[in-house]
Amino acid sequence: MKKNIYGELELIFRAGVKRVDPALMLAGHIFLVKNRLIVKTESAEKEIDLEKYNSIIVLGTGKATAKMAMALENLMEDRISGGLISVKKGYTENLRKVKIIEAGHPVPNRASAEAGKAIAELCRNGDEKTLFINLISGGGSALLSCPFEYGSVRIQLKDKQKTTELLLASGASIDEMNCIRKHISGIKGGRMAEMMHPADSINLILSDVVGDRLDSIASGLTAGDETTYKDTVKIVEKYGLKDKIPKVVYDILCKGAAGMVPETPKPGDPVFDHVSNILIGTNLTALLAAAEKARNLGYNTVILSSRITGDVRDAAAVLLGIGQDIEKHDLLADKPACIIGGGETTVVLKGSGLGGRNQEMALHFLKGISVNQKDSSSIYFLSAGTDGNDGPTDAAGAFASLEILKEAQKAGLDPDIYLEDNDSYNFFNGLKRLLKTGPTNTNVCDMQVMIVM
Repeated sequence: MKKNIYGELELIFRAGVKRVDPALMLAGHIFLVKNRLIVKTESAEKEIDLEKYNSIIVLGTGKATAKMAMALENLMEDRISGGLISVKKGYTENLRKVKIIEAGHPVPNRASAEAGKAIAELCRNGDEKTLFINLISGGGSALLSCPFEYGSVRIQLKDKQKTTELLLASGASIDEMNCIRKHISGIKGGRMAEMMHPADSINLILSDVVGDRLDSIASGLTAGDETTYKDTVKIVEKYGLKDKIPKVVYDILCKGAAGMVPETPKPGDPVFDHVSNILIGTNLTALLAAAEKARNLGYNTVILSSRITGDVRDAAAVLLGIGQDIEKHDLLADKPACIIGGGETTVVLKGSGLGGRNQEMALHFLKGISVNQKDSSSIYFLSAGTDGNDGPTDAAGAFASLEILKEAQKAGLDPDIYLEDNDSYNFFNGLKRLLKTGPTNTNVCDMQVMIVM
C-alpha cells in the first residue's frame, strides 16, 4: 500500500495546532483554589486573591480569544462580573458572561472600532477594586481599533484601514507594522495599561510574533513600548509610503518624531506597576508537538527554527535547499527525515490574485523543484497558518512536491504566471492541493513541514 505522505504532513501540522488549542492551554495553566486564582506556566507563576476585588472583568482581542474566554468562564463561573472580547468573524464560542464582537482582519473595520471604543470605556471605569483579566492573541491589532486623538487631530478608521492595507502590501514585517499601529492608536502600545490604571490586570497572551515580544503581540496593548515615533517615520520612508499613506497619519508620525505628540508609555512607566503579562503559548510550543508526532510516525525529525522570517521567496529557497541536501547527501538528518520550522514570512504584492504567504511559499518551493527536479524527487512540503486562514482565503496553506509539479504541468499551469499575479490560491485550488482546516480558533504564526523519503 502506497504511503500517504500528504496525509502525514497534515497529521504533523494538526498535532502542532492541537497543542496550542487556547482552551486546553488555559485549562493546563490556570487553577482556582478556593478564592485564589493561580496562573502557572513554564516561565511564570502568579497567585491572585480574588477577595480583594468588587468586580472581575474579562477583556480580550485576537483570533484565539473566544476559546480562551470559554475556558476562563468554565473555571471561574459566576466570579466573572462581565466583559467583552473582539474576535475575527467566525472565530466564536457560546459564552455566558462575556460578550463577543466579530470584527475585521487583517484590515480593521467598523466593528473593530466599535470594539475598541467599548473596551476602552470598560478600562476607564475600573478602579483599585477591579481586576481585569485580558485575553490577548494574534490578530488583535486589527480586531481592536481605537482612534488616536491629539488636540484637534483625530485619525479616523478609514485612515487606519488605508495605512494597514499599504503596510500589508509593502512587505513590511509584523514588528514594523505594529510599530506604526501602536503610534496611531489610542489603545495599543501600552495605552490600554494607561486606561486601566490604577486597576490590577493579568494579561494572558498567546504569541503570534516571532521571538514572542510582548510589546509586539497585538501591538503591545499592556506592555511598555520600546519603539518611537522616529522609528515609524523610518519605516514609512523605507517602504516608500510617504506619499501614499493618509496625510493625517504621516503628519502625526512626523509631529511625534519632533516631540510634539506624547509618546507611547515606555518600560518602567508607573502605569505598568499593576500589570502582569504572562505568555501561555508560542510557535515553538506547536513545533515541539509537531516534532513529537513526526517521530511517532517514524521520521528522523529536526526542528529547524521558530524564527523563519523574510520574503517567502528566500525562505522557500533555503528550505528546499535543505531538503535537497538531505535527499542527495543525508545532511542534517538521515532519511526518512522530517524538517519542521515556523515563523512569519512576508509577501510583496504585485498582482491582483488571491492567496496568502503560506500558499505563496509553497508555490515558490514548487518553482524551485522545477529548476532542479533530479535532487527533489523525494521531497514533500507543506506550509500553513496555524489559524487556518492564510491571507484572505479559506485555506490554511498548500502542499508542494515533484508529483504536484507534474500535475501542474499536465494541467498547463505555470508557477511563474501565478506568482506574478500573487494568485497562489487559484493555482493550488485547481490542483486540489490546498490544505483547508477551517478556523482553528488559535494563532501562533505559521508552520512548515518537509518530509524527505
